[in-house]
Amino acid sequence: MTVPALSLSTESASGSTTEILILASLQTDDGVRLLADVTLGDDLIASVTAQLLLLNATGARDEVVRLVVMTETPRSIAIVGLGRLLNTEALRHAAGSAVRQLSGAASVAFSLPLDDADQVEAVLEGAALGGYSYTAYRHSSLAATKLPARSVVVHSATPAASAVERARVSAEAIGLVKDLVNMPPLDLYPASLADQAVDAARGLPLDVTVWDEHQLAADGFGGIAGVGAGSTRPPRLVKVSYSPNGAGKHLALVGKGITFDTGGLSLKPPASMVGMKYDMTGAATVLAVVVAAARLQLPVRITAWMCIAENMPSGSAIRPNDVLRMRGGRTVEVLNTDAEGRLVLADGLVAAGEEHPDAIIDVATLTGAAVVALGNRYFGVMGDDTLVQHVLAASTATGETAWPMPFPNELRATLNSDVADIANAKIGSSVGGMLLAGIFLKEFIGTDTAGQTIPWAHLDIAGPAQNSGSGWGFTGVGPTGVSVRALLRLAEDFSRP
Repeated sequence: MTVPALSLSTESASGSTTEILILASLQTDDGVRLLADVTLGDDLIASVTAQLLLLNATGARDEVVRLVVMTETPRSIAIVGLGRLLNTEALRHAAGSAVRQLSGAASVAFSLPLDDADQVEAVLEGAALGGYSYTAYRHSSLAATKLPARSVVVHSATPAASAVERARVSAEAIGLVKDLVNMPPLDLYPASLADQAVDAARGLPLDVTVWDEHQLAADGFGGIAGVGAGSTRPPRLVKVSYSPNGAGKHLALVGKGITFDTGGLSLKPPASMVGMKYDMTGAATVLAVVVAAARLQLPVRITAWMCIAENMPSGSAIRPNDVLRMRGGRTVEVLNTDAEGRLVLADGLVAAGEEHPDAIIDVATLTGAAVVALGNRYFGVMGDDTLVQHVLAASTATGETAWPMPFPNELRATLNSDVADIANAKIGSSVGGMLLAGIFLKEFIGTDTAGQTIPWAHLDIAGPAQNSGSGWGFTGVGPTGVSVRALLRLAEDFSRP
């Protein structure tokens, strides 16, 4: 994991010794407007403004203009566009965009208009997220690889005592997700992902329990065991528990952890298998959130369930028409072995419900239908109306892009089985695929101690979990860590009375 060193300075940026000093510009109807601290000096501000005009800069989002200024130090200056709005999210986006695009500079400093501690934290967080890189598997190409800055300084007189630590923890949580998702499936498989969870929890007030294939069978986890039956690398279930003293509420997180998805006997076409190492993003996400919560010492109990298997075709793989007995006894007829994510999640949801938490949220790269419906930047949220609104509010507060989806109960009949309690798919039907998966998962939500259904939300992150296009803001190419910051904010909200 590579997250730059973060620091705050109350001194004027005019004396910065970093390689690049980063300023901001705003896009207005009258043209670009430089936003510069007057302590930088009139000569420097005038020189930068003149060059911006000569270069036809606009101040648009993701615009980064690099200048060489000979009048004063620092001599290398970059101006990042904020777009038309100067707010917390624009600052986070711009800081990440600048660090991401200025790869090759060892150190950068920011001199931006920051009005409060939230904006200071947003710049630090954005810069740290934009500074992620993954080089573990580079060898001959490593020397020529331009890496993001290893040091980031934010100049601000605004008091923000906890901003550096919070930004660092957030960036490291997302870095953990990206590192795990980036690993090749040759090296990241169920047992090694479980080991990674144990390593991530080491030294923190976290308890980790791991079920191997024998314990999964003995304890009735038929979904996870069934999906993993076709692989020579057996499945795992990992429970990571954070239980601080005095915690008033309990939040359960369940993550899909398919370390590679061939589709099983319902085999995917070759092109569709490329990228299927990303199918464990949900499990990595819930792990990252509980680790970050422990590091921030949030006063809320969180239990993360990582449902891990490798979906492979072989003589021991489950077949279409096989019936699996899930945790709790409900039976599922498997009509499509490529609809495996909901099978492993079902076991995790039942196990989570047995502890009667105040809420359950599952996270999964679950359906291609989510990509068709919402594209590559929004993730879908469905479930209990009140909890869905809490997730959306946390997403808005952190600049994550989520969208509420309906829960059409009339689709339940589509999953009727001739021989079992429910089928995992409807072959030949392409109607409401994301919604149908949610309807399936709803069957496995338990009740609280009063017999009421536990509030539950389902996050389908299939679209934005991986950025296969060009970079934007603090988001580079590859895994994104989407929903980590929203879930961490939700956990903080949960911790309040």
